[in-house]
Amino acid sequence: MKTLYFLIAALGVISLVLVSPGAAQGKQVVGWLEKVCIYPGNLIIHAKLDTGARNSSINASHITEFVRNGKQWVRFNVTSRYGNTATIEQKIHRIVKIKDHDGTPQLRFAILLGISLGSFHKEVEVNLADRSGFNYQMLIGRSFLAGNLIVDPSIKYTTKPICNGVPRQ
Repeated sequence: MKTLYFLIAALGVISLVLVSPGAAQGKQVVGWLEKVCIYPGNLIIHAKLDTGARNSSINASHITEFVRNGKQWVRFNVTSRYGNTATIEQKIHRIVKIKDHDGTPQLRFAILLGISLGSFHKEVEVNLADRSGFNYQMLIGRSFLAGNLIVDPSIKYTTKPICNGVPRQ
């Protein structure tokens, strides 16, 4: 009986080893910390890549809601750790309910924001938050990472973002 369990476990490990390289084929490996460029704004900021988070979040200050052409928009500032600031205006995509790190729910504006990590560009939903108490201005979630990037938690800052504007998809 022990031999049967050992054989089943060994086959499981072998199948993982054989399948994993194919699943990773064509995907860029990045670290758990990377510099990204956001668009609009063409600002390089430090981001933590979090496979446990569904969506992304950015440290935004001076958040002001306004109406443009009958649509709800938001204006906010993003400042890099080196003091470079971009004022961004985007249409509000939706309002999301997020549980804070202590479990307290809060409502946040979510916008569509272009992000470049190395040569990979994608426009994704990003919620606006006060991340001033965190080490990194941005948290990148699975909606940006899935299908294209693999996060290796043993490395960081593997690439430099290309900041030439992210095309809308």
